[in-house]
Amino acid sequence: MLTDRIALRQRLDKATDHLETPVAAVDLVAFDGNADELTRRAAGKPIRVASKSVRCRALLERVLARPGWRGVMSYTLPEAIWLVRAGVTDDVLVAYPTADRTALRELAADPALAASIAIMVDHPSQLDLIDQTSAPGSRPPIRLCIDVDASWKPAGPLHVGVRRSPVHSAAQAGTLARKIAARQGFTLVGVMSYEAHIAGVGDDPPGRALRARAIRLMQKTALPELLSRRGAAVDAIRQHADLEFVNGGGTGSVAATSADPSVTEVTAGSGLYGPTLFDSYRSWKPAPAAFFALSVVRRPAPRIATVLGGGWIASGPAEASRLPTPYLPEGLKFKSDEGAGEVQTPLLGTVADELRPGDRVWFRHAKAGELCERVNHVQLIDGDTATPAPTYRGEGHAFLG
Repeated sequence: MLTDRIALRQRLDKATDHLETPVAAVDLVAFDGNADELTRRAAGKPIRVASKSVRCRALLERVLARPGWRGVMSYTLPEAIWLVRAGVTDDVLVAYPTADRTALRELAADPALAASIAIMVDHPSQLDLIDQTSAPGSRPPIRLCIDVDASWKPAGPLHVGVRRSPVHSAAQAGTLARKIAARQGFTLVGVMSYEAHIAGVGDDPPGRALRARAIRLMQKTALPELLSRRGAAVDAIRQHADLEFVNGGGTGSVAATSADPSVTEVTAGSGLYGPTLFDSYRSWKPAPAAFFALSVVRRPAPRIATVLGGGWIASGPAEASRLPTPYLPEGLKFKSDEGAGEVQTPLLGTVADELRPGDRVWFRHAKAGELCERVNHVQLIDGDTATPAPTYRGEGHAFLG
């Protein structure tokens, strides 16, 4: 393993030596290997790639060209429109409801877009907003997907999982489907039910044995309840619509979700990059494929090397798991009272004595696609050669603001 890490560092350094830091890189061997393993775990069900976890058009196109991958799950409607018009795909599911009136008008004005994009809803008021932007009789039908809440509610007010859709029961799902069917200008084509408490929570957090046991017990209990309720919700919705797809899962639950007979496709994205949050999963740990390098600029004391920048913190709860991880060379860690700094980051470890100003430290980000919000290009590493590919940011797009 150490030999592999040394070889990876040498390869990344050699491929990007002509570039100034910060530099982001994706190892294509690891990326493709992760894509193939996700396909195997999906057991024949197509995988919809989550663009939020990739945010690079070239890499979206690369994975969509592989067997077993079909369609994109985007995170905003403007992004979905761009993906279709850029020729990346003609099958986009927008994972979150939209209130972007400009994008809704654009969708309604273009039959090709309307035929390629499905948007998420969980309440009739979202249909009202769409009708305010374009009259039902003056537009092609808007394709809709119902978001069925997958969280676990074992008793009373107890709620395990994320706060997403208000549609939780089969009865609520059937009621919303009936209301959609009664509205002009809409076609209900899909259902999504994302089990964040299973797909997005690692069951082997390092150094936290009690928490690990609690997570495993929760997931073992919650999954059968979800399979039963999701199946009933899909049956209730099918009474009012001819569904094209039922989507579920994420990188952390591809195998388990694929085994659900009510699900026709699964979603994955983070597993392509292998960020550090997925190091805490027992079922499968994707190979690290995405990295960023910062330059050593000073040596303030023995066993300390300071790099320029470093505060590339991931979204989510403000805790250590959201920090980037020094990865290459192996053996470095943050100074506990400084952490990852905005302008400089001191790194501790005996290996720091081997580093000099100008040397590079390679980090892994805690989450996947958020790395691409920091750089205009990622370097696609093939052997010891780097080819730049623009990120969404590099193409001039800020789809979240």
